[in-house]
Amino acid sequence: MHSIFGTLETEACIKLLKDNYIGRLAFNSGATPYITPITYYYDAKENCILSYSTEGHKIAAMRKLNLVALQVDQIDTIQNWRSVLIHGNFEELKGSTAKYYLHKFAEGVQETIAKTEGSGAKFISDFSSRLTQKGIPIVYRIIINDISGKFRDGK
Repeated sequence: MHSIFGTLETEACIKLLKDNYIGRLAFNSGATPYITPITYYYDAKENCILSYSTEGHKIAAMRKLNLVALQVDQIDTIQNWRSVLIHGNFEELKGSTAKYYLHKFAEGVQETIAKTEGSGAKFISDFSSRLTQKGIPIVYRIIINDISGKFRDGK
């Protein structure tokens, strides 16, 4: 069996982002890097990532240093996988803008789940527990500065 390793074209990277809704967000807190899974929505019109969280370590760290990365993988087997890496800037949204983007996030994730899994999440709580925790959600977007991807196809 031969494997082909390669670089994903930008269009293939974007397709992978559109077809998924779970990624790993990387950020720095002081001199320490952190990585945490998040639910996200890729907004194709604005070429950005939408998400939200509650007040905490991750949000505090991104407010101090807004440079972040997001990795999204699609792994079929050890021989067949695709991976996208985004570098960008965290931007906290407030007021009616935050409400608009939270709604856009929820609808987008619901559509992605319906398309990829054939089932529909009816409520944001079906795919995220953050709203059941105390506090007002912090809605944010990641403005994409750079996108790259790799793949392996086993033949």
